[in-house]
Order: sequence, then C-alpha cells, then structure tokens
Amino acid sequence: MESRVEVLSDVAALVDRAATLVCDAMQAAIAQRGQFTIALAGGSTPKPLYEKLAQQNLPWDKVRVFWGDERYVPPTHPDSNEGMARQAWLDRVPIPAQNLYPMPTQAANPADAALAYETQVKTFFGSDTIPALDLILLGLGDDGHTASLFPHTEVLNVCDRLIGVGYRGEDPRLTFTIPLINQARCVLFLVRVKTSNLP
Repeated sequence: MESRVEVLSDVAALVDRAATLVCDAMQAAIAQRGQFTIALAGGSTPKPLYEKLAQQNLPWDKVRVFWGDERYVPPTHPDSNEGMARQAWLDRVPIPAQNLYPMPTQAANPADAALAYETQVKTFFGSDTIPALDLILLGLGDDGHTASLFPHTEVLNVCDRLIGVGYRGEDPRLTFTIPLINQARCVLFLVRVKTSNLP
C-alpha cells in the first residue's frame, strides 16, 4: 500500500483536503463495486470534516458507515463517537438508517459486544476472512494511540479477531483490531499538531 504524508497550513486546509480524499475514494468505490464502505474516527479532529461532508450532495444511498472504535457509553452520551458523527453529519443527510452500523455498547460485557459487532461486520461482507473496507478514518492521540489501540495494552496483540476491547485506564472501548485496519483499501489519518508545544 502506498504511503503519503501531507502537511497542510491550517485546520481549514486539512478539512478541505480530507473531504476531497473521502469524496474521491467514495466515487472510485461506487464506480468499481457499487457501494462505499467507510469506518469513522471519533474525537474532535474529524468533526469539522463530518460537518463539511454534510454539506455535500453525494450518493448517500450507496454509502455504508461503520465505526473504527467507540467509547463504551450510550449513543446519547456526550463522549459517544456515534453521537458526534450523527450530530455533525449523518443526521443531516438523507442516508438510509439501514446503511449505518454503529458499535453496540449496551451489553453488560464489552467482550460480548465486540463479538456481536464482529459478527455484524462479517455478515455484511459475507465472508469469514478479513474484509477490506474502502476507507478507514483514524486519528492519533498524544500518547500515540489510534482507534482505541492504546500503548502497552493487550488488544495490540490480537491477531485473530476483527473487533477487540481496548482500555484507557479502567474504561473499556470497542475497537477495530490491527489486522482489520491493515486490510483496508485506504487508511486516512487526520492529525492536528499543537504548534504551541513545539520548540
């Protein structure tokens, strides 16, 4: 897979470039396979991108939305990645409800929820092998984590599952595993640098 790093002047330029890349990937996937599969990132960085995508006139009926990770809270909770994406984007466009595949966070045991989501992903793609999403959006935390793959945690070693349980301290989160991320046709990292911390 080709790797490329682009450094942009400000947040507006980052959002514009990311929106272009998402739309290009969407058009290519729909032309080749009749649909576009995307996994969303959480946190504050992608929110302006979602708001910009909500302003676009796109073939929403052909878009299938998954989530790359999720805090183990209800979708109405202010920390929910699903809730943020719905408010900023998905509830503002005519995308069919059945095209959205949020991570379940209602089970008493997060491991059961991870297995349920893995089953849902496998069922959607119709295969027991590792599927290839068209685009996975990811961020990068100050500690180097992406999705909910935190440094020195057990989920980093999971190679036989699509979905795992990551932990930030004592707080569980559902997350794509490394094999599923690596299988994507395109992975797009959105990273904002706090220039005030630079020397």
